[in-house]
Amino acid sequence: MEQKRIMGLDYGSKTVGVAVSDPLGITAQGIEIIRREKPTKLRKTIARIEALVQEKDVSTIVLGYPKHLNNTEGDRCAKTVEFQEMLEKRLEIPVILWDERLTTVVADRTMDELGVDNHKEYVDEIAAMLILQNYLDSLEKS
Repeated sequence: MEQKRIMGLDYGSKTVGVAVSDPLGITAQGIEIIRREKPTKLRKTIARIEALVQEKDVSTIVLGYPKHLNNTEGDRCAKTVEFQEMLEKRLEIPVILWDERLTTVVADRTMDELGVDNHKEYVDEIAAMLILQNYLDSLEKS
């Protein structure tokens, strides 16, 4: 029996990287980067996420939580919690905060190793894949 998918999001000030799990919840695949015209305008962003949740049959969202390397929480964490609350209210599915420290660094290094020239074009989508894959891997261990 096929399970519902899990979505991973890398929420930034200008973009949101989006990834989804395979139907068995084993691997994460990047699907797109949602670009925003203004950091404060989220209506279209949330509407696009809602459409993807329905299209991909998503039951849970894993949202990257951008703690500082020293484990403290800054301004981006507060904005991420606000975004989490908006998503939960609109979509009525769980939105889990997931420590995303170093995912962008790993995404950049991976693209360097693969010889990808324009990192900015893909980094958010790859970061979303890493956030989701880390979460999926943690489920297998429990």
